[in-house]
Amino acid sequence: MSAAPFAAAASIPRDAEGPVFRAPWEAQAFALAVRLHAQGVFTWNEWAAALAAEIRAAQGHGDADLGDTYYRHWLAALERLLATKQIVTQAALSARTAALAHAAAHDHDDAHDHPHPIEASDRA
Repeated sequence: MSAAPFAAAASIPRDAEGPVFRAPWEAQAFALAVRLHAQGVFTWNEWAAALAAEIRAAQGHGDADLGDTYYRHWLAALERLLATKQIVTQAALSARTAALAHAAAHDHDDAHDHPHPIEASDRA
């Protein structure tokens, strides 16, 4: 399945020109899922089920389903699907999440000497 039918079938937030992303990470998560699907890492049915399950779980926890959290569900579905298929470990996902949170919370224009969690896992 090409990226165009994939996008249309996913009912993603879009306008007349195509997908609408509020932040770069949303576009990256979208592109990653499309690419992994195209490479045969998961089937369309697996992806649709994973995304639907994440959305249902979020709604069950009070998500108002206004569209502003859609890509959080997209990313969570992708992470869960890749962990289930043992493409990536939960530990690796947690380490990357911590590293990204650290980077977002600290000004990295200045030199500093503390280690970053992702550095150790990137060397493996």
